[in-house]
Amino acid sequence: GSYTYFASDIAYHKTKFDRGFRNMVDVWGADHGGYIKRVQAAIKAVTGGKASLDVKIVQLVRLLRAGEPVKMSKRAGDFVTLREVVDEVGSDAVRFMMLFRKNDAVLDFDMARVKEQSKDNPVFYVQYGHARGHSIFRNAREAVPLPEGAAARTAYLREAKIERLTEAEELSLIRQIALYPRIVEAAALAHEPHRIAFYLYDLASEFHALWTKGRDLPHLRFIIQNDAEITNARLALVQGVVSVLASGLAVLGVDAPDEMR
Repeated sequence: GSYTYFASDIAYHKTKFDRGFRNMVDVWGADHGGYIKRVQAAIKAVTGGKASLDVKIVQLVRLLRAGEPVKMSKRAGDFVTLREVVDEVGSDAVRFMMLFRKNDAVLDFDMARVKEQSKDNPVFYVQYGHARGHSIFRNAREAVPLPEGAAARTAYLREAKIERLTEAEELSLIRQIALYPRIVEAAALAHEPHRIAFYLYDLASEFHALWTKGRDLPHLRFIIQNDAEITNARLALVQGVVSVLASGLAVLGVDAPDEMR
């Protein structure tokens, strides 16, 4: 019963302590919330106060199809496994959506929504931001001698005159890019990976918004014919967006595709 669970949990964490772990983190279901203080106190006792345990409580995931709950029953043996969800929507969608919420918030996982190619599908919107950046690079080679390889492209854009970036939208995007290291650090210290997912969505949204403005206002386009200097400066900005999106997605275990069809 509960005593057996409590004892086995203390033994497990004592083993981790003996292997050198001091600041331990566990993820528990909401139904185990009542054990937290007792387990934390016991761990301090058996380790002489040299170890600590931070417990993150996670809520339930409600599975939906086109907004309607998927009916499941443990008693009747009628349920959908995580493997079936991954097979249907892909591991990228599952990983990102599981992290696109605070751990203590209930998640409504809509199978139809995560397949949509729209702003309402966070994982698509972020991945599309990365793919859009690479699309801009491909199109830019008609205007400037932009290398194809990532390392060569980065070296080339390092010489860009970024002081040419003076539009309010450009400066706002630069500030958003600059937040990334602090976001990762804060997420790690607080044990809250959802902060990275939220940030990536905000960055992708701002990038898409600037691209859309360029369609209506030619002077905001990333590629300006007959002006290699401003084009290279804006390509350097795109490189910053692409690099951060790729890094953040890698942290979450999600692919960053160069093309999306």
